[in-house]
Amino acid sequence: MAKQCLECGEKIVGRIDKKFCSDGCRNAYNNNVNKDSKNLIRNTNNRLRKNYRILEELNPDQKTRTSRGKMIELGFDFNYFTSIYTTKAGAIYYFVYDQGYLPLEGDYYALVKRDS
Repeated sequence: MAKQCLECGEKIVGRIDKKFCSDGCRNAYNNNVNKDSKNLIRNTNNRLRKNYRILEELNPDQKTRTSRGKMIELGFDFNYFTSIYTTKAGAIYYFVYDQGYLPLEGDYYALVKRDS
């Protein structure tokens, strides 16, 4: 009994465990299967990338201070970060990869860069 390609239905020639007739069909099938989650992931990664660029731009010396307004003006989205670090003193730093920010009094933020 001949196996059929999961994407286009063509007859498969070759190895017994093959599922697709070509790389194009394999790619098309997997793109369709992962389409919904890919949009969410792509949008999240784009927001993280933008936040990272903003922090990097505002923090060239690896430790500085800036206002919330300046961050928002550049398009920073405070809902997207990659990790949270709490110090022994209880201060909470939010990180986008190795660039971090600490909320201060009066709508200001301390910007830091984590050592690799």
